[in-house]
Amino acid sequence: MRWQFVREFLWGEIPSSKLERRLLFKLDWFILSYCCLMYFTNYLDRANVNNAYVSGMKEDLNMQGNDFNKINTIFTCGYIVGMIPNNLMLQVVPPRLWFPLMQIVWGVLTFCSSSVHNVQQLYAIRFFQGISEASTFVGTHYILGSWYKPGELGKRSGIFTSSGLAGTLFSGVLQAAVYQHLQGVSGRSGWRWLFIIDGIITLPIAFYGFLVFPDVPSSTTKVFYLNEEERAFSQDRLDSDVVHHSLSWNLAKRVLTRWRWYGCSLLFAVSGETESFGSNNLMGQWLSAIGSYTVEQVDYYPSGVTAFGIASTLVCATWTDYTRARWPVLVYMCFCCTVAAICILVWSSPTGLKFFAYYLAGAAYSGQATTFAWANQICADDYQERAIVLASMKALLSWKISMWNNAVNAWWPLLFYPATDAPRFKKGMIAMICTCAATLGVTWLVWYLERRDKRLAAREAMMHGEQLREQSASPVEQDKEIKSD
Repeated sequence: MRWQFVREFLWGEIPSSKLERRLLFKLDWFILSYCCLMYFTNYLDRANVNNAYVSGMKEDLNMQGNDFNKINTIFTCGYIVGMIPNNLMLQVVPPRLWFPLMQIVWGVLTFCSSSVHNVQQLYAIRFFQGISEASTFVGTHYILGSWYKPGELGKRSGIFTSSGLAGTLFSGVLQAAVYQHLQGVSGRSGWRWLFIIDGIITLPIAFYGFLVFPDVPSSTTKVFYLNEEERAFSQDRLDSDVVHHSLSWNLAKRVLTRWRWYGCSLLFAVSGETESFGSNNLMGQWLSAIGSYTVEQVDYYPSGVTAFGIASTLVCATWTDYTRARWPVLVYMCFCCTVAAICILVWSSPTGLKFFAYYLAGAAYSGQATTFAWANQICADDYQERAIVLASMKALLSWKISMWNNAVNAWWPLLFYPATDAPRFKKGMIAMICTCAATLGVTWLVWYLERRDKRLAAREAMMHGEQLREQSASPVEQDKEIKSD
């Protein structure tokens, strides 16, 4: 009994049959493995610019002022531009083909980054890299939500998100090793070798995706590792409480007249900005600006932020999967980021406290998986609405949750975290405290509205049950009246 409790707590609901156990094993082994490897390279190829910047790229490309922030802003703009086209393509091209194809594109662009001669060339490459990488995150969450039940989803979403963080962590470690061993080899700087090695890692994983990545259960998935019985069961086990609608204009009405799309989008848009510590490599810029650390140390030390983020994500995903309560993770995240911002804002604080603060801020990453698992859970009763909220491959109105977040990301770093503000980032720390307060407010709003929906659904179910009982009792009453006559 105790072992079953541990098993359920660590890995979600225990399969009810041998067939379900076998299906889950295959899903984890094939689908989750590719999703994680793909997202690992997604963040590896995204974070390498941060590490390259503090490892010689700034000097080699004669970068000035906010050129570094412009690189990230242009990437984000490409990400926004690529969202809707990628979703439209997913309606035409199966995800098992489109996702690996896009991975090949951004892998090739990563190779190209190793040969740039000025920052303008890097701007162009990062823009198109953002377009190709826009296919990955929310589309994968839609795939996971289509194959896993709510009690299985949180942990898998956490593992998926952690794989991206592992890419960020590995990028720093890899850059330090490359700088130490490949600096100057074949006349190339160490940061150029980083882009080459990242591209070499990316391409084989894309070919693995062509082999194992599926479509959704409701379509005719043709992956080799599922038999007919498993394909049918994978759809049946998720369909019991799901409302299916034919595609019509009623879809737009359902989405736009409910709170779900607005609430989940706003929650991710606001809470996503708590990741600014890591996404802008503030610790790396701080270490580089104060000037008392080697290049290897500047690459290595910020990896602790990501490491704490991975640990927080996995622990929170495990806990929230077991309790089905998603909001406490966001409260924990906001508390940690607020404490971190205050410690850094007080500039007279010891260096050791600043290290602690930056590492503590890694807790911000734990909210990402939770927010998407929560959105999947909220919209679980309507496939098409969930498709809209999670930027599905099927719906015509293919907006993304992360589109709101990335629209903010396009200008947020330039305003609050410009490279010229290093090492203090005073405006950024104040913005972080305000962001955490706003996140708590939106979290409460989504929690309240979800509870209201559950109460209304329970009331409707109760009224429906009473009507059925009245209808079943009416023939008996009529018989009694006839007999009395």
